[in-house]
Parts: sequence; C-alpha cells; structure tokens
Amino acid sequence: MKHSCLINTQEHENEYSFTHQLINLLTRHLSLVFLALSVLVITSCGKSFSGDGGELTGIGGQAWSEPSPYGMVLIKRGAFEMGPSDKDSLWGIFQNPKMVSIESFWMDATEITNAEYRQFLYWVRDSIIRERLYDPAYGGNELFKIVEDENGEPLPEPVLDWKRPIPSERRANEDELNAINSVYYIHPITSEKKLDDKQMLYKYSWFDATSAALRKHRLNPAERIKDTDVNVDPNEIVMISKDTAYINEEGQVINETITRPLSSIFDFYHTRIVNIYPDESCWVNDFNNSYNEPYMRQYFNHPAYNDYPVVGVSWEQAIAFCVWRTEYLKRSLPENVARRVEPYRLPTEAEFEYAARSGKSENKYPWAQDNVMGEKGCFLANFKPEKGNYLKDCHLITARVGSFSPNEFGLYDMAGNVSEWTSTAFLESGPEIMNDINPEYRYIAAKEDSYVSKKKVVRGGSWKDAAHFIRSDIRSNEYQNEQRSYIGFRCVRTQTGFSKGKNSL
Repeated sequence: MKHSCLINTQEHENEYSFTHQLINLLTRHLSLVFLALSVLVITSCGKSFSGDGGELTGIGGQAWSEPSPYGMVLIKRGAFEMGPSDKDSLWGIFQNPKMVSIESFWMDATEITNAEYRQFLYWVRDSIIRERLYDPAYGGNELFKIVEDENGEPLPEPVLDWKRPIPSERRANEDELNAINSVYYIHPITSEKKLDDKQMLYKYSWFDATSAALRKHRLNPAERIKDTDVNVDPNEIVMISKDTAYINEEGQVINETITRPLSSIFDFYHTRIVNIYPDESCWVNDFNNSYNEPYMRQYFNHPAYNDYPVVGVSWEQAIAFCVWRTEYLKRSLPENVARRVEPYRLPTEAEFEYAARSGKSENKYPWAQDNVMGEKGCFLANFKPEKGNYLKDCHLITARVGSFSPNEFGLYDMAGNVSEWTSTAFLESGPEIMNDINPEYRYIAAKEDSYVSKKKVVRGGSWKDAAHFIRSDIRSNEYQNEQRSYIGFRCVRTQTGFSKGKNSL
C-alpha cells in the first residue's frame, strides 16, 4: 500500500510537471500573439485613423433631429416660371415670366390667427409683469428670476422664471397687485379696464450673418480682395450700418441706425424695439364713411374671431412675431438642437408664389383652373365677387381660416381672405433683378431712409379685392409700418437638409 501510494504521488508530480510546462508554453505563445496584435494595431494606426486602408473614404457630418413644425406643411423643392404668364392689356400686365428654383421649406397651412397672435401678445404682457414682480419698485420678489444654472453656477444675467405662476388678483398682495395692474389702464370715458397697448414692447436682437460673410466686410483688409495684383491698404476703413434700440429717460422708444467704422464682429449684431399691439383702428381708417366700429372693438379680442386671420399687423410686427416664435421654440429644445434650428421667417415673394401655384407655372390661382368658381357654382376663395356684393361668397369681411378647400400643397387661403406680407423689398423690376435660385431682394430700411424705400411686397389678395388681384402671379406692395384691415401673414421655415419622405425630417 505504501508503494502504491508512492506511485500515485509520482504520477501526480509527473502530471503537475506536464501541466506546468503546458501553461508556460501557452503563456509564451499568448505573449507572442499579443505582441503580434500590438504590432498590427500600431501599424494600422500608422497607416490610417479608421482602418480604411489608406483610402479616401470621407467623414460624415454630425446629424441632429429637428422637430417637425406644428401646423405647417412641407413644400418640396422645385422650379416654376415666376410672374404673369399671360398678357392683359386691361390691367397693364405684360408677359415676362422667369424660371426660378426654390429650396424645400415648411409653411403655415393657414394664416396666423387672432388667437395665435394673442399668444405672442400675452407672452410680452406676462414678461413685463414678471419683470415688475421682481423689480423692488413694484413686487420686489426675487423668486421671479433665476440667478443660477442647474449646476449651481451663477448666470451671467438673471433670467425670468416662467415656471413660477403670476399670482391671481385675489391672492396677490398690494405690491404684487401694483405690478400686475401696471400694464392696464382705466379708459377715462368708458371706465373700461384695458391692456395698455403702448407698453406692449418687444425688444429683440439678431446677428446679420449674411452681411458679416461678405468679403468686403472682412475684418482683415488682406482678405477683402482676391486679386493679388492689387496692393491692399492695411489701414482701409470700411463703414457699416448698425441698428440699435433703447428707451430714453423720457420713456420714448428710440430705434436708430448708426454708421461707423467696422471694428468687430459685434458690428453685425443689431437690436430693435417694436410695439406689437395690432392697430384695431385700421377698420375705421381703411374705410371712410363706413360704420366699422364694431370690428374695431371686437375683431381682435372677441372669442368669436379666434380662428380668423389677424389683421392690423405691420411688416415690422410680423418680423417680430417670427423672431419670438423662433425663440419660443428654442426654449423647449435641448441646447444642442436649439442652436441648429432654422428660424421662422416671412416667406420670400418667390416662395409665396411657388406655394400658391402648387409649384405649377400654368396655375394663375391656387387651384388648377382660371375660373374662381368650382363645378357646383361655389366660390373657391374669399374675395369681392361683384361690385358692392361682398356676401356673394358667403363672407362679408374675413373668413375663418381654412373655410375654403386647400390647394394641392395642402395650403389654405393662398388667394383671398387677407393679403400677406413677404420678406421681399418692393421694386418695380421685381424678379428681373433677382437671382434664379431662391430669388430674394432684401433691403432693411433705416429710419432715416426715404419712405418710398420702405415698401414690401404683399401677395395673395384679400377679402376686399376683385378676382384679378387674388391671382397667384400678381404682386402688390405696402409700406412696412402700415397696418391694414386686409393684410395678415404666415410664417415659413427652411427645411433642415433634404428628405424624400413626406413631412419627415
């Protein structure tokens, strides 16, 4: 038994020795494998950053997801002949169409309504109230502003806390009531409590990237001229125009354009202050010897007109709305997405005509026929069918948006109802001087400019116009600070990238 045990021990020792040798052998081989792999990785890194074998394969850009805009229709890129396609000696129209191409963009399916514009107005009202609830001269409540970010770091400038509700008049203390009521006034004749329209000021700023990108505006004089035969003056002075706005000591709003030598990128950063309250008196100022006072009192504020197109809004106010709508959207998005979102804006003249004609050069109207009545004898838009008979199309003034059938793009009221502002500055020559790709003539008139230079193109025709003037190929104009009972607007937004899918980004 003892011998037997010795044999077993020897067998174990032999077995251990063999196992140990096997482990050593594997270890040496694994070391060689790891060394070979290391050499391979180092060699690969020497040849290429991404294992592409040294070939030019490109690096894709960073993609991001942009939300589909609510209430908008995607107008896909296309080309059409812009301008009247038929001669009309009666109206002095001469055939001179121009083929142009348009990039894809989103467009509001309907005109901006009273209810939608009131959302802008009440935001401005509530921002003023919150400022005063924070102001020691009124409410003195520091909780109405945020002074630190989510990490506890101090903000460069305190911002309004929109999550904190404005107290109701029943629960507000005396100081808070003073702050809330400061945006209202009591009419001296009717004793009616009304929102003080003079206080409804919206201040906004924008960076003019287009002007900053012009070669003649480069900060380095050597970059302004490509011609190497030209000696560049390093001390050349370039004059630029900068819009600035402020409220002076007397409480007056000052918007002015200053001209000064170009010194920094901030010279292309502009500021403007706009009173955004619609002109309710447009109903009586547009029509002499008419009893339109009820519209002046009711049209903008009565719930019955919630879904009717807002009117009495100038081009300047429409621009302010677009800026606010952009910022309002960005507040709801992550920062990395918000800074890439294309801004809301007014459509260019070309975009409006392209959208109104459903992208078809042969369409005079948004519908595919030259008649303004359908097969069943129903009118296809809200306009003035006969002299003095506004009601023949079933509407006396404006109609609720979407009351008539949309065009092939899914857009409502692109003819009639209200004329609509475009971003395009008006010139008689029009499309002739514009480029044939995304045509636009832009001129932001300074306050000091002549009044005639402040005309903007208006499109679509309105409820007060005859059939000829609601044609998609007819252009009109109005001064940018005018507020009419027959002019409204809708917004557009350039599509980010290009998508083949319907209404997808």
